Amino acid sequence: MVEILKIILKNALVALNIQFEDEIFIERSRRPEYGHFTSNIAMLLAKILRQPPLKIAEDLVRAIDKNVEVIDKVEAIAPGFINFFIAPSAFQKIVTEVLKDDRNFGRSNIGKGAKAQVEFVSANPTGPLTVGHGRQAVLGDTVARILEWNGYDVDREYYYNDAGRQMRILGYSTYIRYRQLLGFDDVFPDDHYQGEYIIDVARGIQEKYGDQLKDDPENNIFKKSAEMAVFEDIKKTLGDLDIVFDNFYNEKSLYDDGLIEDVLKRFKAKNATYEKDGAIWFKAGEYGASEDRVLWKSVVDEATYRLPDIAYHETKFKRGYDLIVDIFGADHHATVPDVLAGLHALGYSTDNIRILIHQFVTLTRGGEKVKMSTRKANYVTLSELIDEVGKDVVRYFYIMRGMKSHLNFDLNLAKTESDENPVYYLQYAHARIASILRNAKVKGLTLDGDVDLSLLREDETIMLLNALSEFKEVGILCGQALEPQILTTYLQKLATAFHKFYTVHRVITDDILLSRTRLALVTAVKIVLANGLRLLGISAPDRM
Repeated sequence: MVEILKIILKNALVALNIQFEDEIFIERSRRPEYGHFTSNIAMLLAKILRQPPLKIAEDLVRAIDKNVEVIDKVEAIAPGFINFFIAPSAFQKIVTEVLKDDRNFGRSNIGKGAKAQVEFVSANPTGPLTVGHGRQAVLGDTVARILEWNGYDVDREYYYNDAGRQMRILGYSTYIRYRQLLGFDDVFPDDHYQGEYIIDVARGIQEKYGDQLKDDPENNIFKKSAEMAVFEDIKKTLGDLDIVFDNFYNEKSLYDDGLIEDVLKRFKAKNATYEKDGAIWFKAGEYGASEDRVLWKSVVDEATYRLPDIAYHETKFKRGYDLIVDIFGADHHATVPDVLAGLHALGYSTDNIRILIHQFVTLTRGGEKVKMSTRKANYVTLSELIDEVGKDVVRYFYIMRGMKSHLNFDLNLAKTESDENPVYYLQYAHARIASILRNAKVKGLTLDGDVDLSLLREDETIMLLNALSEFKEVGILCGQALEPQILTTYLQKLATAFHKFYTVHRVITDDILLSRTRLALVTAVKIVLANGLRLLGISAPDRM
């Protein structure tokens, strides 16, 4: 509908011999008295034509072809908006389109098969995923689903490091717990990994090796056993959220394959580095970052995290990705410019990299911050949260607010089975329609037969049809903005329109033709709800 209205306005501009090269903006009206769609083009033209915007709007309205079928009425109002009232027949057609396309209704091909990679979670295997990791996990997977919906070929990638200081601490933590299980009174360091998952790993080693390793703290068995156990736990937790990765990329391979050394050599050849205080510095300030950064530390003779991050991102270019999406927590905000500067120094354009930064999560119950009890450590695991409120609620709550907003995850609301819970509200709309269709079938009413879409004319019905027609636009907008909240907001709007319609109008009536027509309408609503929920990774139950 938006594209049709843009063409109508372009034709009016041509008729008035007005040159306008910029994009014409059409948006849905927020209030019904202002029509279904509105445009501010007259106000944009006011500076160019040096005329009052209301006069320009009135001229455009007069120039618009009133014989266009989709328009019922068009008006100009102060200070210069053009409001379009869409003909009911234009909205009614959406029912046929939804029923025809079914599970594919709303898909777009803006990606045109381009190869995209979404990197997210990327937590090192040192402990279970926490509630904080959960927001990134769900956000990343939903963004990947949205890109696929819009015609991209998507890879989900998890980047991790099983080397370095934290992994050495993980191994030594396991060794100490192993020694304690053998009866030794070793003191457990405060800065080591405290969770009971470490004890579980140590117990497995004790059962297999007895006391053979009691004097062998450097044995790789301790680190490797802990790493494997943690990774299995991470993968299970992600699986519980219906998140499956295509690739797991190990930072250590960047060293083993010589990519770190290669990047350093090329930086030096480009005179992009210098030595100071025994460390190797990157002239990041010359490539768009705020200041120079250390790439190689002299004290411990190892790279800072920036160097492998730059080398890793170069592999994404070499692997042929047309779109690269990185999802980070707010604590990574300062590191992004350094990585982009490094890529610029290597000669890459970063126009195809999208960086999504999300804010933190706070668990609350009754307005108070929650410290859930856990046997694993002094934090809340994502697995525990899933166990308490369920996969669907976890996924929805993580993306129902914009990623740039801090998220208060209200456990009381999450466990509420009423319209107050936004997940329940959506799923109940889908289940209610399923119930209507079952009841209709019992009464011998199906969609096999004539329908008369012109019967769908009441205000509440047109409002529901209008909401249905918006789904395509929402899918494309999500694909462009990579913001799932746009979809959650839309689905709430659609469910509200359905509930209002159903409150006023019976679907199954004594009028067979009207009943069959309304059955077609609610079936279309059910399809769109299911498609939207599937995009969010949330189930669409037929019974509740």
